[in-house]
Amino acid sequence: MPELQLLRPDHAPAVLAFERENRAYFAASISDRGDEYFARFAERHQALLDEQEAGICRFHVVVGASGEVLGRINLMDLADGGADLGYRVAQRAAGRGLATWAVREVCTLAAERYGLTFLRAAAALDNAASRAVLARTGFTVTGETHLSGRPALTYRRALGPPGAITPAGS
Repeated sequence: MPELQLLRPDHAPAVLAFERENRAYFAASISDRGDEYFARFAERHQALLDEQEAGICRFHVVVGASGEVLGRINLMDLADGGADLGYRVAQRAAGRGLATWAVREVCTLAAERYGLTFLRAAAALDNAASRAVLARTGFTVTGETHLSGRPALTYRRALGPPGAITPAGS
């Protein structure tokens, strides 16, 4: 069973391996991070940890049984009870419900541990898998936007108080 873990300094090698192994796969559906990301990975990883320490964001990794990173799921720009959700899953783990599980887990964390009351997300129109994950986890379409120049939909999900069951679509 995978585990959702808050990003730590010792995750850096596994996260870098995950990003390198899946670079082409991710670039097919979202904009590529670029060579600079990989060249300055250590600095970027530390910057994420600094943002997390400051309470601006919460970064998570989905860790498999062997300690490998199978996915990333992040809550960014925490403010006024809400945050922006972002996620990516390794190609070898795609299509098995991992993203849906991870989004559900982070929704629970967002409400119970981080005190958030809603999450926002966006997915490109041509990213059917990501749009399906958002629909399965209770997000509803709120509008249209562009992601890296591509047409996309915006989403929102209300989060209930700790212990409450939040109906799909709320």
